[in-house]
Amino acid sequence: MSLSQIAAQTYGLTAGRAWSLVGMVFGLAGVGIGVFVRRRGVVAVACGVVGVVLGAVVVFMAKGGPGTGYGIVGGYVSMVVGVVAAALGWRAMRKGARAAAPRAE
Repeated sequence: MSLSQIAAQTYGLTAGRAWSLVGMVFGLAGVGIGVFVRRRGVVAVACGVVGVVLGAVVVFMAKGGPGTGYGIVGGYVSMVVGVVAAALGWRAMRKGARAAAPRAE
């Protein structure tokens, strides 16, 4: 096997890397929704949970460590970003519930 074949296998877009990218996109969408659109907390939590689940699947299915093409680093990043998105969505839902609560006079 030549060096170019090994490099093509290692640096290409593999299935694990693609799924971890999809998880990161969901997580980043959840973060954006949680930060900028505060009324959509449920959507941000849902996007965060999807990002965490996809990241966990990639990490558990990986057979090698970083640099092997299984997307394990992206899976971990996807899980972290998903947790942040879920936390921001939960915070937005709490703020919305407090704003809608009747005030004592």
